[in-house]
Amino acid sequence: MAAAAVVPAALACWLLWQALGSGGEDGGDGRGAAAPSVSAPASPSGEPSPDADEESSAEPSGKPSSGTESSRKPASGPLAGKTVVVDPGHNPGNRNHTAEINRQVDVGTHRKECDTTGTSTNDGYAEAEFTLDVAHRLRDLLEERGATVKLTQDGDRPFGPCVDERARIGNEAKADAVVSVHADGSTAAGHRGFHVILPAAVHGGGADTRPIVADSRRLGERIAGKLVQRTGSAPSNYIGGGTGLDVRDDLGGLNLSTVPKVFVECGNMRDAQDAALLKDADWRQKAALGMADGITLHLRG
Repeated sequence: MAAAAVVPAALACWLLWQALGSGGEDGGDGRGAAAPSVSAPASPSGEPSPDADEESSAEPSGKPSSGTESSRKPASGPLAGKTVVVDPGHNPGNRNHTAEINRQVDVGTHRKECDTTGTSTNDGYAEAEFTLDVAHRLRDLLEERGATVKLTQDGDRPFGPCVDERARIGNEAKADAVVSVHADGSTAAGHRGFHVILPAAVHGGGADTRPIVADSRRLGERIAGKLVQRTGSAPSNYIGGGTGLDVRDDLGGLNLSTVPKVFVECGNMRDAQDAALLKDADWRQKAALGMADGITLHLRG
């Protein structure tokens, strides 16, 4: 082990992720500053709203949704018998329903906005468009491996669902894993890279994440390792202390979950280098493959 002491810190971080990609479970729990939550819609000529790293709750009618399940019959494969909920962050229609998404909902420990519009690249590629595209790719890959896949939304409703309902969809499906797909919106120069948000041990109000913390961490570690392998992208240089992992206690989508769940922030949409990747279809397919590989590794034990 003496030799390890002279390994540069950056290289050590990369070696850690390579180990995780092979099934290792060593992962950090560093925390960075999250992008601010803004519910106002982005203007084509104005500043895109930062990502709130959240989703949304009741349908327009107030009736809970059961999610959108694929009509395709699950194939045989390594994930046969497993249920995965894929949660595309935000909704393309949110920007047209600002009053509805600004409505406060109970997220267990406090109240917050139903949802936000999400962020966008500087040239207008919306996070909601990105997340739905990646969610479709991830769904197809998981179904090819035999999983039953449910989306929390498929652009098939005017807005939302709100953050509490998104959690409820995964809970009611008794999902073996839930992955919420996002992209970040930090405006600071040079902020780039992906990170995976894990639930903190929250116990208060209607929230109790203690039973899912360990499984969620293992899921997040494996997704992070496989993202490095598949995309070649580095973990975030501004959140997670180089680990690519961030633990948070303020997100309703995590606080209200009773099944293992993580958020994947695939990159920073406001950074030119990350934005070029996020807009590239080939890179989005690689990102979906990384997530699918991590989910598969986790669920196969």
